[in-house]
Amino acid sequence: MQTRSSSMEDVQFPLFSLAHFRQQPARSFEAERMLERQAARESNARSYPRRIPLALKEAHGLYVLDSRGQLFMDCLAGAGTLALGHNHPCTLAAMRETLDSGVPLHTLDLTTAVKDEFVETLFNALPPAFAAQARIQFCGPTGADGIEAAIKLAKIATGRKGIFCFSGGYHGMTHGALSLMGNLGPKQLPGSLMPDVQVLPYPYDYRCPFSIGGEAGVDAGLSYIEQLLTDPESGVSLPAAVVVEVVQGEGGVIPAPTRWLQGLRKLTQAHGVALIIDEVQSGIGRTGRMFAFEYAGIEPDILVISKAVGGGLPLAVVVYRDSLDVWKPGAHAGTFRGNQLAMAAGTATLRYIQAQGLVANAERLGEHLMARLREVQRDFACMGDVRGRGLMVGVELVCTAPGQARVPAGDGALAKALQQQCLREGVILELGGRHGAVVRFLPPLTISAEEIDVLVEKFQHCLSSVVASTH
Repeated sequence: MQTRSSSMEDVQFPLFSLAHFRQQPARSFEAERMLERQAARESNARSYPRRIPLALKEAHGLYVLDSRGQLFMDCLAGAGTLALGHNHPCTLAAMRETLDSGVPLHTLDLTTAVKDEFVETLFNALPPAFAAQARIQFCGPTGADGIEAAIKLAKIATGRKGIFCFSGGYHGMTHGALSLMGNLGPKQLPGSLMPDVQVLPYPYDYRCPFSIGGEAGVDAGLSYIEQLLTDPESGVSLPAAVVVEVVQGEGGVIPAPTRWLQGLRKLTQAHGVALIIDEVQSGIGRTGRMFAFEYAGIEPDILVISKAVGGGLPLAVVVYRDSLDVWKPGAHAGTFRGNQLAMAAGTATLRYIQAQGLVANAERLGEHLMARLREVQRDFACMGDVRGRGLMVGVELVCTAPGQARVPAGDGALAKALQQQCLREGVILELGGRHGAVVRFLPPLTISAEEIDVLVEKFQHCLSSVVASTH
């Protein structure tokens, strides 16, 4: 796919100062060669370059510049990793200071002043009651590594082996995490995945798994889980843990209802089942709370955090109740669990988010983004649902042909065409959800209301163009 070539002088982003970028002529030939070499040499498993074929050159905040000279609004932001956007001054300064200090950059789980400061800053960002009785485990540097650690801890602490998870869930691509995935495509592997995994219906109100929706759907979902936990004829053994995303990300930006989360917490507590909350994508202010579970006023037994917690660098941690801390020394590890640059960048990011009020700002601007998208929705029947929390927003596109069901089928083809049109017009968006029909917005928490207005105008223009071309 060819993106539209434009000089930096022609780019229509009046809200952003181009002085941040080095004014150099585009070298389209060089970009094409890089993309060709990538396709020839990288694994067939590569994913993003197939949908977003860009050779990136420079980035600041919300914006990235490709090697052809086109500027883009980046609403993927490292799949939510870049809470402050690209190359934020506070994270760059923290990394430079760490490099200049002479501190060892690789320490396994030996401590340093950098690590000690990071742990204290992270614990101060947690709900106080949870932090007061919590331990932290540094593991491998991805969210999937954190999930693997959380599963292992729950099994050791409870002496049980089963895991409950949910349809639509995404927890990573390692063997154990993949076993918990809702999407069937990546699970079609030779051999078996992790045994004793039970997939439960997630409270997806727009497409209620019980076809009733609303409060009745919440009640049905909780009743089903209670039946599995209490009925001696359920055929399902009491699990070690329940793993859940408070807002499903890859599954289509689906927030779980507050009452459902509260009911799930009560059921797991009543039956001694560890509640593992995956905040890999939704954590660190993304949803308008520092952690999305705070909306429901609950606390997990085990919390998995990655992506934004490292300030844009690889880092993952598991924070859990100290009563679960029964595993033996060396029971879980990870060579790169001592990433000092990531801890320094993470500390700077957390402090900046708190000092600048970006958590509340994410809630306010997320409401503004969804309000503007719902204005667009009035003119486009293909926009079936607009939903999210904070700056984690999804638009589900649906088929509008006559004879559709009460809830129309997702239109993955339209979503893909829209994604490509947005890319041509300088907006990077990602897809997710059933049939890839949900357009996902994950902009940096530093985005402004004015930039959101420009973003929505571009989205509306691109959607209009795509819909017109398909009729």
